[in-house]
Amino acid sequence: MDPTQSTLLILAAAVFVVYRQMMTRPTARNGIVYVSAAMIVLGVFTGGLIDGDHLAVSLGLGAVEAVAAVIFGAIRAATVRVWMDEAGVTWSKATLLTLLAWLASLASRVGLYFAGAALGLPVTTSGLLFFIGLTIGTQALLVARRGRALSAATVRADNFVE
Repeated sequence: MDPTQSTLLILAAAVFVVYRQMMTRPTARNGIVYVSAAMIVLGVFTGGLIDGDHLAVSLGLGAVEAVAAVIFGAIRAATVRVWMDEAGVTWSKATLLTLLAWLASLASRVGLYFAGAALGLPVTTSGLLFFIGLTIGTQALLVARRGRALSAATVRADNFVE
């Protein structure tokens, strides 16, 4: 597939994920974790993530991208509203701050892209797949963890006997 088409497809998937986050959703869902894992695997195995001609630079930039993806995923997870309803089901919904954090995440990825290009690294979609998969997965896992913490706190409170 043409790199431009791949990039547009990846960005369309990311926009869809952001759109879904803006809706009220249960925190206990595994589908998004599988999608993010698939994106990470595709990013690693399609090649181009590491440039053999510029090994140190590509490894360093890859590490910076991975750290940035995890940090932005954690920031966005902290901005998502998580609550429990009367039935004990935990829910989540992204906020305006989540959307702003997505924009900051995108800006950092664009900056890393241009930094790589300026350093002579080849332009591939592998890095984009890896970054988006890692950042979405981090956010999903942390939001689910917050939901489980709410459930556990309620169970402990219900079992407390005076």
